[in-house]
Amino acid sequence: MASHTERNASRKAFRKPGGIPGPAGFKPRRDAVSDDWLWGFHPVVAALENPKRPAPIRLLATPDRAKELGKRFGPQLVLEVVEGQVISHNLPQGAVHQGLALRIPEPDSPAIEDFEAVRGAILLMLDQVTDPQNIGAILRSAAAFGAKGVILQDRHAPKLSGALAKAAAGAVDQIPAVRVINLSRALETLSEAGWRTIGLAGGGTRSLEQTLDGGPVVLVLGSEGDGLRRLVAEHCDDLAQIPMPGGFESLNVAAAAAVALYEASRIRV
Repeated sequence: MASHTERNASRKAFRKPGGIPGPAGFKPRRDAVSDDWLWGFHPVVAALENPKRPAPIRLLATPDRAKELGKRFGPQLVLEVVEGQVISHNLPQGAVHQGLALRIPEPDSPAIEDFEAVRGAILLMLDQVTDPQNIGAILRSAAAFGAKGVILQDRHAPKLSGALAKAAAGAVDQIPAVRVINLSRALETLSEAGWRTIGLAGGGTRSLEQTLDGGPVVLVLGSEGDGLRRLVAEHCDDLAQIPMPGGFESLNVAAAAAVALYEASRIRV
């Protein structure tokens, strides 16, 4: 265990100039904007390693985590060494921060026109999926199965931070997430660029496996309650269903996305 002198030396080495040393029991004022925070080891490290991220606004770390970051990023990393309760005070109640919190703007994202329609490429589009935990899990699956990006409707999608980023476990900085105003128009643009668009719907006449041919595909998933909206479904080239021989009516949207991604990645091999 580090001595009192060693802990003080560590704080001095990593403390932000003019920043808060964070003695036990000290509670700084909460930041006025709390939805830019990431917390947890994997989301924070992934954000720091992402060259498409703007510069961090504020980085908080416990002494042990500060040492880890110092070894990983070098002494040029600017952060504030604080106790765990100081980090908790800046985050929503119950946030499991693992000794790290980072306030940083969202990464730069491409336009949908930037996605190249090549064989085996997969995109996901989410129609009115708004739950941060579900979107975070979907991003994680998208990263695991090699998707090229996720398309969200700007008006309904939450920020790529907070609980969403924690659920994504770093995938926010591995998978480009594109916000568009109109999903139907985005589907038209993608179709014109050579993408095949397939909506996941219980009323689909064929299984997803039957509709996939290994070409570039956009998998469109709707919210659990209402599914795909009519206009979005009408702009898909095909509607497909995930067979469920067990007789259950539907899957959680994050589970459905994982199954669809697996099926699409299996077909393209």
